[in-house]
Amino acid sequence: MNPQGYLSTPSIETLYHEHHGWLRGWLQRRLGNAADAADLAHDAFLRLIHKPAPRGFGSPGEARAYLRSMAQGMCINLWHRREIEQAWLDTLAARPEACAPSTERQAIVLEALQEIGALLRDLPPKAAQAFLMAAVCEVPSADVAAELHISPRMVRKYVAQVMLRCMLTEAAATASALRDPTFA
Repeated sequence: MNPQGYLSTPSIETLYHEHHGWLRGWLQRRLGNAADAADLAHDAFLRLIHKPAPRGFGSPGEARAYLRSMAQGMCINLWHRREIEQAWLDTLAARPEACAPSTERQAIVLEALQEIGALLRDLPPKAAQAFLMAAVCEVPSADVAAELHISPRMVRKYVAQVMLRCMLTEAAATASALRDPTFA
């Protein structure tokens, strides 16, 4: 123990008992929803189990700062997922009922959109925008280049980089699924 009586590397159980209520309250104030706050607080501690903090905590304040930072990122991810979901639901609502995809197909598309959204958020903004404009919206490279103030060659490079990243992400997911003993 350090002089303040706080373990420098507290166990997850200790962190949970000392900070879960506080984190849940902080999230509830931030999100305005008790159920979402409880889910994200739970997920934050699950993340700590799977990927511990890079260094120990010297005080309860350091632990809370780390948890708050992690929870802030989780809130942003939740809001992005909800924006994507709402955009998809708006698109579905605008379609004639006879053309609407099945519930299963809707779930698959929504999951794919969320994965793409997460991948694009991890990219530099110009790379993500170039990919969306050129590959998704089919805007010619010269027009994308003019809009983003880059060369057409850079547009092609960005699109290739994003496509490579998508393929690597898919390969990693496939490899993970193949290692899963429940995968049949």
